[in-house]
Amino acid sequence: MKALQGVDGHVAWVEAERPACDAGQVRIRVAAAGLNRADLLQKAGLYPPPPGASPYLGLECAGIVEEVGAGADWRVGDRVCALLAGGGMAEEVVVDARHVLPVPEGLSLHEAAAIPEVYATAWLNIFQLGGLKAGEKVLVHAGASGVGSAAIQLCKAFGNPVWVSVGSPERLAYCEALGAAGGVVRNANLDALEQLGPFDVILDPVGAGYGPLNLKLLARDGRWVIIGLMGGRKVELDLALVLGKRLEITGSTLRNRDDGFKAELLSELGQQVWPLFSEGRLKPQLVDTYPVPFAEAAFAELASNQVSGKLVLVIDPALA
Repeated sequence: MKALQGVDGHVAWVEAERPACDAGQVRIRVAAAGLNRADLLQKAGLYPPPPGASPYLGLECAGIVEEVGAGADWRVGDRVCALLAGGGMAEEVVVDARHVLPVPEGLSLHEAAAIPEVYATAWLNIFQLGGLKAGEKVLVHAGASGVGSAAIQLCKAFGNPVWVSVGSPERLAYCEALGAAGGVVRNANLDALEQLGPFDVILDPVGAGYGPLNLKLLARDGRWVIIGLMGGRKVELDLALVLGKRLEITGSTLRNRDDGFKAELLSELGQQVWPLFSEGRLKPQLVDTYPVPFAEAAFAELASNQVSGKLVLVIDPALA
């Protein structure tokens, strides 16, 4: 089979060994795979896959089950999407059967490829680790990103008002159309968020650059969940605010979680979130698709930080 690999800062469609499908696993013929910032980092040699994971790119995919290992509760021919530690950008992928969900009714395989990673990330960090309660207020930095788009829709679906910080007025309008109550353009007046807060949960892929501001923006007993370091890794914080407000600061990654953790997360997503796609309350924000020969262009577009929503790499054009 062939798979997409990062080579010296670029991507290459290379020959790869076909993995075995063992007990508890399924083999998926991949139709499409979603692009994520983690793929950019891995392509650049900055984010190696966890031990034992596929060395190839791709943290989510959608396709058709073509082989079922002993004990796996799927059938050949099922339309599925999967959360992966790697290898989704390949003609085939073998994955723990518990990390697979059905394609929601009414969605194409291309759309389904855009949902596992971002909705799992948003659900884990806002609702599970962030402990979001009914009516609490949420702030999502980089709100027009794939994760941000998912977070806004989830907050709206569960009745939590959500605000965003974004890079342009156009991206703010995009977030408001998804359900955000408002927000700010970061290069204009980020401090204006103080008039919109305080917030109970902040979802933050930026890190150090927003650290002192986040402490000011959080309500008493607020939770700051850090999922990325786009704005740097080192910062000086006023711990008196952490102490006085009883704040929680949580660092979170999903890719290197163990199989059991991911299985429980996907099970909860299947019960709590997946029905909302069929009901039309959630919608994949698929911006564009790229065939494999144009993978480099897809990665360049994602790296531009101008994408509102998700990009998908089409692996098998015969599957839709």
